[in-house]
Amino acid sequence: MTQTPLSSAPQRVRLGTRGSPLALAQAHEVAASLRAASGGAFEAEIVTFTTTGDQLTTERLINSGGKGLFTRELDDSLSRGDIDIAVHSLKDVPSLLPEGQFFAAFPAREDPRDGFVSHIAATLRDLPAGARLGTASLRREAQALALRPDLEVVTFRGNVQTRMRKLEEGLADATFLAMAGLSRLGHAGKARPIPLEDMLPAAAQGIIGVVARENAAADLRAALARLNVAASEAAATAERAFLAQLDGSCRTPIAAHLFDEGSTWRLTGEVLSPKGEQRWRAEATCRKDASLARLAALGREVAGEILESAQGQLPVFGDER
Repeated sequence: MTQTPLSSAPQRVRLGTRGSPLALAQAHEVAASLRAASGGAFEAEIVTFTTTGDQLTTERLINSGGKGLFTRELDDSLSRGDIDIAVHSLKDVPSLLPEGQFFAAFPAREDPRDGFVSHIAATLRDLPAGARLGTASLRREAQALALRPDLEVVTFRGNVQTRMRKLEEGLADATFLAMAGLSRLGHAGKARPIPLEDMLPAAAQGIIGVVARENAAADLRAALARLNVAASEAAATAERAFLAQLDGSCRTPIAAHLFDEGSTWRLTGEVLSPKGEQRWRAEATCRKDASLARLAALGREVAGEILESAQGQLPVFGDER
């Protein structure tokens, strides 16, 4: 009588992530998707990191190195081979990955909108004169002050839970949180979504980036590729190309979003002055079946229009705190 051979044990994949509740929720989402996409051939072991950015609670990020502070420890670990893949909130990832690394997948995008949270007003417009707005983002600060220059902006740093606690403690009258993070944590009902056209989000907001080494095993690369969603990849490509062309960093209020308009993509991007007194906005379209190269060109095209409007002199100040 012939016996059915036992199935081989799943291969272990060391998945690196920041240790915040949101980052862990994203990591578990990717781990479950990888297991399903590989038919159980791969099993992720989650390895958590406390990044330099996580340790900064009051200081401006730019004073300590900028946006890469949220990825550097994971980048180094991936390059050394201590982990096999890294999972990031894509809006935290610098324009260029370290040498030898690539984006293996962009899973389905979550809600890209910003959310307004306040115990005293339903919208930003409804806040009383001189109200205190807590935010950790120069972009959100500039966009809010463009509409409400009377507001007092106070610095809010920390993860979703920390910022919600600060609001409860009365350190501010209102704040903004990304709807993507709230949704992934099951707290979407705590904020009022702001229409994209009213508040253009950060480039790649709501997208997860899964990064691997270029020399990763072919079977792992193939399994990760099954997690990729074409619309997420299109948005990531166009929005990050826009950011890169502007040399976007924590120093400049920049926003961008790729809108799905049926048969076409429309990329809208903007740059603001620190207090929102000036705003440079541009947009362009391409066919929905455009290649990734064309989408990257779209991002550069929109950025070029803004640079031309600003005569090449974009404002640089502050940071995403």
